Amino acid sequence: MELSAAVFGPAATTWFKFLQNKIKFKNENVTIAARVLTDQTVFASTNLFCFLSSMAIMEGTSPKEKLDSAYWTALQKNWMLWPAVQAVNFKLVPLEHRVLVVNVVSLGMYKATHYRCFSLQIYRMELLLELHQ
Repeated sequence: MELSAAVFGPAATTWFKFLQNKIKFKNENVTIAARVLTDQTVFASTNLFCFLSSMAIMEGTSPKEKLDSAYWTALQKNWMLWPAVQAVNFKLVPLEHRVLVVNVVSLGMYKATHYRCFSLQIYRMELLLELHQ
């Protein structure tokens, strides 16, 4: 997690500055839509590719197999939440706080996912205990 934060923070900061400086239209809503589209097609897909590949390498497994099995599903799940988050982020949050918003939402997602997985494990353990009684 620390490695991811050490890489993501500077990369995201640079990326958000790039979007702010290079993607500008006369209509503010078109600008925001273009930034979200660019963010989700370029940065999110690349970031996910790097994350899954590096995780596979650190786990001692094949990055190709990891990408083949998880990339598309993870990217689709990403697109269920992040375009809306980034639209609000780009519209309402000052540039210097956008990475913080992403980190807070990411932490909330991590905690929710962890809670769901933990709850499911407890439920399975309770079922096993009931079966053995």
